[in-house]
Amino acid sequence: MIKRRELITLLGGAAAWPVVGRAQQLGKVWRIGFIAGGARPVPLDRSPFAGFLQGMREMGYVEGRDFTMEWRFAEARYELFPDFAAEFARLKVDVVVTTFAPAAHAMRQTNPSIPIVLAYSTDPVAQGLVASLARPGGNITGLASALDEIAAKQVDLLITAVPKLSRLTLLTNPGNAANQIVAKSVEAAARQAGVDLLRVKAESVQEIAGAFDTAMKDGGEAIIVAVDALFFGRRQQLAELALTTRLPSIFPDREYAEAGGLMSYGNSIREFSRLSATFVDKIFKGAKPADLPIEQPTKFKLVINRKTADVLGLAIPPSLYIFADEVIE
Repeated sequence: MIKRRELITLLGGAAAWPVVGRAQQLGKVWRIGFIAGGARPVPLDRSPFAGFLQGMREMGYVEGRDFTMEWRFAEARYELFPDFAAEFARLKVDVVVTTFAPAAHAMRQTNPSIPIVLAYSTDPVAQGLVASLARPGGNITGLASALDEIAAKQVDLLITAVPKLSRLTLLTNPGNAANQIVAKSVEAAARQAGVDLLRVKAESVQEIAGAFDTAMKDGGEAIIVAVDALFFGRRQQLAELALTTRLPSIFPDREYAEAGGLMSYGNSIREFSRLSATFVDKIFKGAKPADLPIEQPTKFKLVINRKTADVLGLAIPPSLYIFADEVIE
């Protein structure tokens, strides 16, 4: 027989278990909207955006239990951003994460009360997203890349890799306002180095090949490709075109060098995505985006594709290989 005191203790302990279970079931499940400018990566868990899910795990969140994701990919059709913003407003997402400034603009115009985290941005002050890096104001916070510094360094790296470089090509997407910031930095660096700069543009997949044809016909000797969702989604094509036209190339992300580009130099999109989860965590805990300063990670990575250098007949100086974070053989 069970004594009365033992029975009370046992029942008390048993009663506690369902309470814990009920507390977990009744706990808020956050809904996160994520907007990217390019195509949906396959598989998603191996893409740079998976860094965000990694960051959420590091913060102690479990997808499906603590939060759910609403992924939206524009496939370089930037006119879809207002539709995504309206949809997220209807879904009553708790926070929106985006890697693209136009998406943040669209989201803020649709519903300025929903917190927005920039997983990646270029000079959000100049783009009118925040009042300042230290005090963003409004409903936007997150991360910003130092693209002016990156672009200038990309010019230096190509000059080092390509002997007697005299005419440099820059590929931009006019539909991406951030590309104008990149262009100014590249122009300044090229002018200081005494290198002529040719600007070519592509706003669609159909225009990409023509941009390389123009670069080749106009005497381009190397090419810089600016940060853009359209370009990232066509990185294999861009790398192949650079080889076909025999243009030594430098890109902003490692994935381009992995696809066959000569070099990449810039921030890691995956790392930026991972770090953006810390902002989401703070917002979930009650912080306001207006009070969370914009952060600018200063770790840049140089990746060199040695096989591509050999195909182009380039003897990359040993100093660059020593400086490189990774060499793809």
